[in-house]
Amino acid sequence: MRKLHVQILTIALIFTTTSIAIAQTGKVSGKVLDNKQAPLAAATVAILKQSDSSSIAMKATDRSGRFLVGGLPAGRFFLQVSATGHQTTYSKIFDISSGTTDIELPVITLTAESKELGSVTVVATRPAVEQKIDRTVVNVDATISNIGTNALDVLEKSPGVQVDKDGNISLKGKQGVMVLIDGRPSYLSAADLANMLRGMQSSQLDQIEIMTNPPAKYDASGNSGIINIKTKKNKARGFNGSVNLGAGQGKYFKTWESISLNYRDAKFNLFANYGFDRSNNFQQLDIHRDYWNKEHSEMTGMIDQLSYNRRKFINHNLKLGMDIFLSKSTTVGFVLSGFTNQRNAIGENTSWLKNAAGVPDSSVDADSDTKEQWKNGSVNLNLRHQFDTSGRELTVDLDYITYRASNDQDFINTSRNTTGELMNQDFLKGDLPAEITIRTAKFDYTHPLNKNTRFEAGAKTGYVTNDSKANYFNGSQNGHGVAYIIDYDKTNFFDYKENINAAYINLNHKFNDKWGVQAGLRYENTNYKGFQYGNPTKPDSSFTNSYNSLFPTFYLSYAPVKKHQFGLSFGRRIERPAYQDMNPFMFFIDKFTYGRGNPFLRPQYASNFELNHIWNGMLTTSFQYSETRDVMNELFQQARGGNGKDSLATIVTRGNIGKKRFVGGSMNLQWQVTKWYSTNVYVNYGYNEYKGWNGGSEINISRANLFAKINNQFRFEKGWSAEISGWWSSRQVEGQIMLEPMGRVDMAVGKQVLKSKGTIKLSVRDLFFTQVVNGKMSFNDTDATFRNTRDNRVVSINFNYRFGKQMNNNNQRKRSSSEEQNRVRAGE
Repeated sequence: MRKLHVQILTIALIFTTTSIAIAQTGKVSGKVLDNKQAPLAAATVAILKQSDSSSIAMKATDRSGRFLVGGLPAGRFFLQVSATGHQTTYSKIFDISSGTTDIELPVITLTAESKELGSVTVVATRPAVEQKIDRTVVNVDATISNIGTNALDVLEKSPGVQVDKDGNISLKGKQGVMVLIDGRPSYLSAADLANMLRGMQSSQLDQIEIMTNPPAKYDASGNSGIINIKTKKNKARGFNGSVNLGAGQGKYFKTWESISLNYRDAKFNLFANYGFDRSNNFQQLDIHRDYWNKEHSEMTGMIDQLSYNRRKFINHNLKLGMDIFLSKSTTVGFVLSGFTNQRNAIGENTSWLKNAAGVPDSSVDADSDTKEQWKNGSVNLNLRHQFDTSGRELTVDLDYITYRASNDQDFINTSRNTTGELMNQDFLKGDLPAEITIRTAKFDYTHPLNKNTRFEAGAKTGYVTNDSKANYFNGSQNGHGVAYIIDYDKTNFFDYKENINAAYINLNHKFNDKWGVQAGLRYENTNYKGFQYGNPTKPDSSFTNSYNSLFPTFYLSYAPVKKHQFGLSFGRRIERPAYQDMNPFMFFIDKFTYGRGNPFLRPQYASNFELNHIWNGMLTTSFQYSETRDVMNELFQQARGGNGKDSLATIVTRGNIGKKRFVGGSMNLQWQVTKWYSTNVYVNYGYNEYKGWNGGSEINISRANLFAKINNQFRFEKGWSAEISGWWSSRQVEGQIMLEPMGRVDMAVGKQVLKSKGTIKLSVRDLFFTQVVNGKMSFNDTDATFRNTRDNRVVSINFNYRFGKQMNNNNQRKRSSSEEQNRVRAGE
């Protein structure tokens, strides 16, 4: 406990060496000349956000070529300057921050357009990471080593995000993250979500928003915060698109292709994305188990297990949508999306059963063949209506989502004695279909009370059904092959239904140029019931529950001087059990490992505090503290039957183990070192303390973890670029599992071709093949160590080509809805 106090004090002292501030409005001015250095009148000057290139203001130059735009909010911006007969030009990025009253930009020169020039494609360079007071934004395309990867790989490289051995995502050292796709939850378990993200190509992603304490308008799910993955939708007027082709070689070959299309005019915006990838990889898992007597004084036996799985993935991903601009104040839209993920896995598993002296007395070969397929389809209907120019608006979203899965399994277990003589052989066949249906409806209303105060309110209702079946059949050889009969001990049918209703209010007020406050309250009502169908050997069983929860949020910002921002936030969060985690039936994993759900599993609640500081828009430091009760965690139990070592098995389940405390501090530096070199450095320190019980055994585990990431970007002349990045994690604890240190180094180089419309990139991921998971655990009368190796080291080559022609931007000056249409949320 004293160590914890010392750690808290040390972090607090480091943190308080800096101070902060909040931004205020300002104005920007400048002059536009033609290539003959003559003033250019009537040129269009658009103020664009650096984060998403959306327009927030527009002005025409006067006769002298000058322009002045005032009333700009705090943030980072750049100019898009265009004129008839001239090539569109972009300015450098500039900041509007606290104390800024007037920014005079350097003279902007427009080059006359050549008659032979058919179209001009301009790509504004965005930083890899943008730090804001309430969130971190990752621009996916700005990091060239993201090529040839999937969404889960991109998350793993994002500041503060960690992905564990099973694909579970944690944020700033804390597990329990809610992942949104274009602002909408997936409603999948951690394992299924990881599989879905592996099927999404990085070329389909635009930005990743990371929020540790989200406002009340977001779902309260996710103990450590929310990650919102925003897919691409081009906002430029006219027809635009891109094609992406790539291939990679690890131990096995991989390939991926995608195309994005967008057409936008004054009346509608139509967009479509399609991606395909075919991937081959492997996983090798080595496990050693020691079995002890109840007093843990004498070893009774051991098992060495070697498992090798070769996996083949084929993924299709499609998204189609339209925004229709009914008027300058009303926009309706729809988004149709879906995917199919097909996975075939061939597994070879050998277990050697040994006595206490380590002498083998038998072995078991477990061969498996798994064919799994996920199909998803979703429909989103949305409406945005702005009542007046003050910002009073209403948004409505209706969603219908389905997931259908099939999983065919074949297992052959062969037991042999020490001389290799066949002792026993059994066959098991599994048919595991699942179907999930989600229906949600929500609305959000914003009402500015005055120029300094904004009121928000909204409501949401959602209904989820999950039908999961597990049909298992035991086989035996006869003269005609293998005959199968149903295995009622493993076969089950689980039906789960859930309804969540929510409402929230939020109030944001700015007192002056230095102080700002925001407070919100969200109410959620949860109702669920599960029904486990019986069979001739087991009766039906069911469970039901209903509960209500309040989730307050609070934010305080302070800006004492120009280059500093201070932020204090608090939020209460919830993490509900995955649907399958409450299925009470035991399901088969391998000869010595079973899984089992827990119908009495309760949701876990976390209270999160964060204090952060931003200096000069480039250095962010933060201090976090959280307490979580009814912590859900993966638990390992030992099951023993009456048939000696052959009945030894590990049961994997989830339970509420007690309480967890987390103390941490982080630092993120986004530094433009030179014109051609920039770096992003992220360091996180976290201390986790678990206290509770598991099957009568006390759990009292604590461990500090240091995690660091660095991304170095190099931009050279003639379109060349390069990157060196990597991460490292010290020893850490995950419930009952202790993980050893590990890390990874990535390298990449890129070159712009075809008049900067195309880019060729070459990358190497996990250059030194160091992302190998080693760990150990102790549970009941069993000690286990393991080593998990995957196909992480991959050399990739990628080609991206952008095409299209923008409409004349001069027309935008006459449309007062330009800003509103750029802010349409559908499909983003």
